[in-house]
Amino acid sequence: MASVDPVIERVRALTLPVVEGQGMELVDVVFRREARGWVLRLYLDKPGGVTLEDCQEVSEQLTDILDIEDLIDYPYTFEVSSPGLNRVLKTPQDFVRFAGRLARIQTAAPIGGQRRFHGRLEGCREGMVILREGQGPTRLIPIEAIVKARLEVEL
Repeated sequence: MASVDPVIERVRALTLPVVEGQGMELVDVVFRREARGWVLRLYLDKPGGVTLEDCQEVSEQLTDILDIEDLIDYPYTFEVSSPGLNRVLKTPQDFVRFAGRLARIQTAAPIGGQRRFHGRLEGCREGMVILREGQGPTRLIPIEAIVKARLEVEL
């Protein structure tokens, strides 16, 4: 059985030109075992959001490429989706782009005695995510320490 990380990196490399050629951003690639079996899921975004037609068009193009490349030698389901309102944040550009929005961040090791943070993004500079927790102080969180970050839905 192939290792998951090399599969994700190879899928990312194969799909990026197609996704960018359609004027979209490849937000994330997930390959994991779920109750129904292995699932390869791509999350796409673009200004104004992706449509069902966008996902379908990219899916059709990439299905052929993935079949030809034959990266995964066991059954899996392929899905193309939008990242949703609580999209993941992975790159410094994500933290800058969504400045002003609420986010939840989790780190691998404690920073100032905590691993989970919730607040309003103020950007990212020099490898540090800037997050304001409520009316409290601004936190600087090293981007390499982050294991999970997502936007929060604001009602």
